[in-house]
Amino acid sequence: MDVGTKHPPEERKMWADHPGAPDMSNDNEVITFLRERIVNLMKPHRPAIMGSQQYYPEHFGINNIPFGVGSSPSISPPQCVSRVGNTVIFLSLLAKAGLFADSGPLLEEAFSEPTLNKFAALPKEIHRHVRSVVQNALLTGCPLPEGSTADISDVQLHLPVAVGEFTDFSASKEHVLNAGEVVTGKRALPPAFLDFPIAYAGRASSIVVSGTPIERPMGQFLNRQSTVPEVVYGPSRQVDFELEVAAIIGQSVDGGQRVTATDADEHIFGLVLLNDWSARDIQAYEMSPLGPFNGKNFGTTISPWVITLAALEPFTVPAPAREKPVASYLHGGLDKAFSIILKADVRGGEMAYTTVCESNMGMMYWTFSHMLAHHTVGGCSLRTGDILASGTVSGSGNGEFGCLLESTWGGTKPISLADGTARAFLEDGDEVRFTGQADAGVGFGECVGRLVPARSFGSV
Repeated sequence: MDVGTKHPPEERKMWADHPGAPDMSNDNEVITFLRERIVNLMKPHRPAIMGSQQYYPEHFGINNIPFGVGSSPSISPPQCVSRVGNTVIFLSLLAKAGLFADSGPLLEEAFSEPTLNKFAALPKEIHRHVRSVVQNALLTGCPLPEGSTADISDVQLHLPVAVGEFTDFSASKEHVLNAGEVVTGKRALPPAFLDFPIAYAGRASSIVVSGTPIERPMGQFLNRQSTVPEVVYGPSRQVDFELEVAAIIGQSVDGGQRVTATDADEHIFGLVLLNDWSARDIQAYEMSPLGPFNGKNFGTTISPWVITLAALEPFTVPAPAREKPVASYLHGGLDKAFSIILKADVRGGEMAYTTVCESNMGMMYWTFSHMLAHHTVGGCSLRTGDILASGTVSGSGNGEFGCLLESTWGGTKPISLADGTARAFLEDGDEVRFTGQADAGVGFGECVGRLVPARSFGSV
């Protein structure tokens, strides 16, 4: 539902009995009335900042209706939730009260789960039905069941899905060119990049929800500060972030099913922000010939709210043109990307944040439809809750680089933070915050993690 569109007669009939309702035959008055209701719904009930946490009510308007997992002092253990503004809605209580009609018993069971997996596995038409019911209830002033809502400041958010597998792609052409030039001195794409989206198998156990501290990893790497090259063991000296977006699989893909890019969206439940924390020195030494391992598996942060493709649909833009023909299974996903403004902010301790990157998801050469199609082309299955990450989302200009490897050119050109300090790579105590927003009340909130010192063997 988009409040800027015309509304069917049955919806106008519901609103006609609402106090202060306009002339329902006048489109402009209806739109003004709905916009005023949305503003009231999004007014914060409490201060929007609690410690370092920000709530971003402007990201969660009536056109969003995200899904997550939360608990509160009065509702525990964790269960499935949505939100509008700063109001969190416990969905099982809506289902129990009969708001979802014939789907109620099925949804009450799914929404009582401590993850979104059971709900995400349901057909897309049920996801759309739930979203529409919640929107209509909020817009018409229908009272929600007693105890079914809570202020965001009273809610603990949890990992939204149980993640079985994690695949990290490298879909940004600019990132691949920039990073390649930093590491090898040559600005060139890998041979296969223009033929299909390249990827590696990540570590699902590394995935944590926003707000979880990330420990600096220990490992082996080349000591480049020594006059004689030597391999040392110790805490990584080059911890980095990577600004990414990730798709969460909804309906599973059976082994051998093979999904084309045209049909891929039916298997994507929604998107989250993702920080693929990276230890560049460990990664560099271990990469050849099998790719990243310990340099990438110590922490991966995702945002707690899953944003549906339905919410993002109004923000589609043409995907970058292909530079060469692609295989038939990749056809169909060529013309649609999402314009989402992504930001990466860094701060030391409790100092002010410095924005070190602003890029746009619409710049990615490959889309999530391509990624899913390529993932299944060999017959690989995908299960509900699996995560496909985009890889670092970078642009071509200064301020658009989605990691420190690019923005500091491998640590040779440190960046300055608001407190006057410089960073080649992240220091202990640094906090990294990602945000993503499309427009019109549709955003992701934040994805935050703080780097903490490495522990020695045997410490707890």
